[in-house]
Amino acid sequence: MTASTLRNIAIIAHVDHGKTTLIDQILRQSGTFRANQDVDERVMDSNDLEKERGITILAKCTSIQWKDAKINIIDTPGHADFGGEVERILNMADGVILLIDAAEGPLPQTKFVLGKALKQGMRPIVVVNKIDRGDARPVEVLNEAFDLFASLDATDDQLDFPVLYASGRDGWCCETLDGPRENLHPLLDLIQKHVPAPTVDADGPFKMLATILNADPYLGRILVGRVVSGTAKMNMPVKAMNLDGKTVETFRLSKLLTFAGINKVPATEVAAGDIICIAGMTEASVADTICDTSVTEPVPATPIDPPTMAVSITVNDSPLAGKEGKKLTSNIIRERLMAEAETNVAIRVTESENRDAFELAGRGELQIGVLLETMRREGFELSVSRPRVLFQTSEDGQLMEPYEEIIVDIDDEYTGAIVEKLTGRKADLVDMRSSGNGKNRIIFACPSRGMIGYQSQFMTDTRGTGVLNRQFKEYGPYKGDISGRRNGALVSTETGKAVAYAIWKLQDRGTMFITHNDDVYEGMIVGENSRDTDMDINVTRAKQLTNVRASGTDEACTLVTPRKLTLEDMMSYINDDELVEITPKTIRLRKRFLNPTQREMAKKASKKAAV
Repeated sequence: MTASTLRNIAIIAHVDHGKTTLIDQILRQSGTFRANQDVDERVMDSNDLEKERGITILAKCTSIQWKDAKINIIDTPGHADFGGEVERILNMADGVILLIDAAEGPLPQTKFVLGKALKQGMRPIVVVNKIDRGDARPVEVLNEAFDLFASLDATDDQLDFPVLYASGRDGWCCETLDGPRENLHPLLDLIQKHVPAPTVDADGPFKMLATILNADPYLGRILVGRVVSGTAKMNMPVKAMNLDGKTVETFRLSKLLTFAGINKVPATEVAAGDIICIAGMTEASVADTICDTSVTEPVPATPIDPPTMAVSITVNDSPLAGKEGKKLTSNIIRERLMAEAETNVAIRVTESENRDAFELAGRGELQIGVLLETMRREGFELSVSRPRVLFQTSEDGQLMEPYEEIIVDIDDEYTGAIVEKLTGRKADLVDMRSSGNGKNRIIFACPSRGMIGYQSQFMTDTRGTGVLNRQFKEYGPYKGDISGRRNGALVSTETGKAVAYAIWKLQDRGTMFITHNDDVYEGMIVGENSRDTDMDINVTRAKQLTNVRASGTDEACTLVTPRKLTLEDMMSYINDDELVEITPKTIRLRKRFLNPTQREMAKKASKKAAV
């Protein structure tokens, strides 16, 4: 395999625009799977959370053989919270397919990943997907895509992009809207023709930039990256250098692998330009250069945007701690967080001086929430604080905070309410236009602080019909205080089992988060008060029974369905004096201080400090 017959391409798109489904069909039509082979849908989404949420979290590679070319395809995350993955992945590719939904058009994460690709000089192939949707508007979407390229300062060469219209789910594409809808061969032919072969030094010393770090139960740590120069052979001595040129590890290549379909296959020799895997290195990590022992300069790596949001993680100290999870101590939590920070360069973990609390910083609530959900499924128990943004100080000493670009697509009737709510959260209205069919698209610039906890409120205000997308924009001037949750909490005063009779008597006070027979404890938040103050209630009190009964005097206890919150909802819902308790089976809300006297003392202390 020579570099001239290789094509390395990444598929980039917004969340749920059909990247992984399109790759499924490419794998089928290129002959990667047998005709009678039973293959799962979205085969590239190997992670349980990815399949459940329908989003790509981890970047993955696959490879197909098309005519005389080997095409390495990289499936990238579509959400900006996982942008650390996208930036690194584009270093392995020589071209990109930009996938755009024919109804929704370019959305914030489309802009995010496209901007990264254009900066690297790539000439994208635009695929307008899902044109068989009833509300598809491919002509307008193509114009929006051209405007997006222009706004990102694309060169004339990049603006002259080839376009295909497709239905990834049904496995066809065509060059015109009325073209033949048969298969994906036009796309594969276009990749071979339009995407350049890798520009490499085939005769130089071996160099590879480690881009992805995976873990395999049989092979251990696996580093994935593209060979920048030279060739690598089995048992060849190599070293790993960090970005400063310092040698991190020396090693003998005992396990080389390349991609064939969705599998990794052993190889005795790999050439420049190919995407390969190296197994067995213990110290080398992402952004390190693995190279011949004679090399002295590392391969430059793309800088990663800094984290903008953080949470504090502590040991779970609730009365129910240890009943569901096996991994409880701060040492075990620390090991897991540090291991994650090693493989995920977009997050940062720091520990407190007494080593009993950790600050986990990332790109956004989704990225942090996915990690915590993964840990929960692994058997961890922990407590998590409300997310907070990370401030910076400008050169002239001004306090700066992260801003996000917010794009909402809503029905006309909800426009006034949404504009009012977001401007109340210090958002600036940037643009508002009609998108047809009684819908409006509104663009805001809003401090990240203002968006914490807003997603569930947005869905309520739009009756579940609105679509909200957000993307990190820049650091800007601090905008002052932003009010948090308006309603107070219903806080349990007792420890035990919740009783239907007690809940029935109290549910008029607000919205309940629990139901009959749920475990509760003193200081646990069991609901949301209808007023703006916290209220202590007893949900464990049973009905007092006597031995005198009259027929027809008992009332039926009719319970309202409790409000169920996801992990991300809970993280953004809580106030600064509250925590989320995460266990393998249950996620609960609680006060930071369970005892009401301690809560009152902490409240007085905070008021005194503010004065």
